[in-house]
Amino acid sequence: MSGYVLAIDQGTTSTRAIVFDGDMHVAGKGQKEFTQIYPRSGWVEHDPEEIWDSVVSTVHMALREAGITAKDIAALGITNQRETVVVWERGTGRPIQNAIVWQDRRTASYCDNLKRQDLERLFTKKTGLILDPYFSGTKLSWMLANVKGARARAAKGDLCFGTIDTFLIWRLTGGKSFVTDATNASRTLMYNIAENAWDEDLLDILRVPAAMLPEVKDCAAEFGMVDPDIFGAAIPILGVAGDQQAATVGQACFQPGMLKSTYGTGCFALLNTGADMVRSKNRLLTTIAYRLNGETTYALEGSIFIAGAAVQWLRDGLGIIGKAGDTNALAEKADPTQEVYLVPAFTGLGAPHWDAKARGAIFGLTRNSGPAELSRAALEAVCYQTRDLLDAMQKDWKNGGDDTVLRVDGGMVASDWTMQRLADLLDAPVDRPVILETTALGAAWLAGSRAGVWPDRDGFSATWKRDRRFEPDMDEKLRAAKLKGWKNAVKRTLSEI
Repeated sequence: MSGYVLAIDQGTTSTRAIVFDGDMHVAGKGQKEFTQIYPRSGWVEHDPEEIWDSVVSTVHMALREAGITAKDIAALGITNQRETVVVWERGTGRPIQNAIVWQDRRTASYCDNLKRQDLERLFTKKTGLILDPYFSGTKLSWMLANVKGARARAAKGDLCFGTIDTFLIWRLTGGKSFVTDATNASRTLMYNIAENAWDEDLLDILRVPAAMLPEVKDCAAEFGMVDPDIFGAAIPILGVAGDQQAATVGQACFQPGMLKSTYGTGCFALLNTGADMVRSKNRLLTTIAYRLNGETTYALEGSIFIAGAAVQWLRDGLGIIGKAGDTNALAEKADPTQEVYLVPAFTGLGAPHWDAKARGAIFGLTRNSGPAELSRAALEAVCYQTRDLLDAMQKDWKNGGDDTVLRVDGGMVASDWTMQRLADLLDAPVDRPVILETTALGAAWLAGSRAGVWPDRDGFSATWKRDRRFEPDMDEKLRAAKLKGWKNAVKRTLSEI
């Protein structure tokens, strides 16, 4: 059997398809951005049909570049932006409205209302999550309440709910497979991560009919066959994981204590805690890292909503850079005597603050502040926020230790300046891998190992190679002063609760 594996990486701002060969090297890829829709302040939507079109087109691009056809693909893996909600008609496959994106904050008041009913402890106990608009459940509840006739149709079984993976699998299989995996299910506020099942109590609170929920499978499993009319041949879908869990797998973080952080639109750090379902006392999330052969591995996760999106804001919002890569050179030229802090709470603050009402702020501006200082502040904001997550993780998990090595991936890690500053502010080594396509690679490994054409877990771990290690090299007094300034900036940004 061919060793080629296809990965679909459906992200927040673009869709990518990557063909990996039998040696797990990239043989071909395609990428396409799609429209970000902002109906109101704090609302973010995507057109599911545009996402579907982008998936089909990028797969064709990747196959062409690899010089192969769909018949050469042994397996397909899917990874996706998590928490984004799609509801579609069971009979036609048509979405009932735009997808509500994970960044969307429209359900903030609903979450506050549930908190006032003292329900957050129940949700956290069962799901490992907190009540925040970030997660899927309240978005789905909003759709059922605000799309005409949706609740009645859902109760009759006429509507399907899914995160992006479920919607894509439904489309790819011609409506034959209505499934998701444990990692995506664990981000919905409706899935009991201890019992590995949809939770009836939480469904009742959110008024969600169980009939509209997909079947939950392991991350490496039989998810269905791609309709041969789509790409020219039937392809087995054998691997699925939410993007951050897929990156954890792609970074071969299979041992408890291993830590990865992905720097894309947002930033997400996951610490493998093995079979230990750690209950955070520092506002981190307890989540499923992956589920293989029926065995669940858990993680502590810190979620930062704005990372690379801050650089996009410099480019598209302010127009002070031409392309994302410009920030690296500008940051190097920034005036070292100016301490400018950007707290990028454009869609609220994630872990460990979880303040949905906070909004972005800049502190320390002087008459001499310009594009260089703002660029440095945007890059440093990612580093400071990662430090906040690492501090919380080390407090939460007795086995976390102080000898952490952070494995990094995502678009921002190409910046040597940012990675060095990250190591400096963490006071910990940062390892950048040779293969940066770790999210897609993780999904591909789940599928390829299931198909028997790629190595098992130990064999895959042995293939991980480091491109460069960034060692901390900042004076301790300077680090302490900078961290103190950051904490002060965040404190002044938080909303009154």
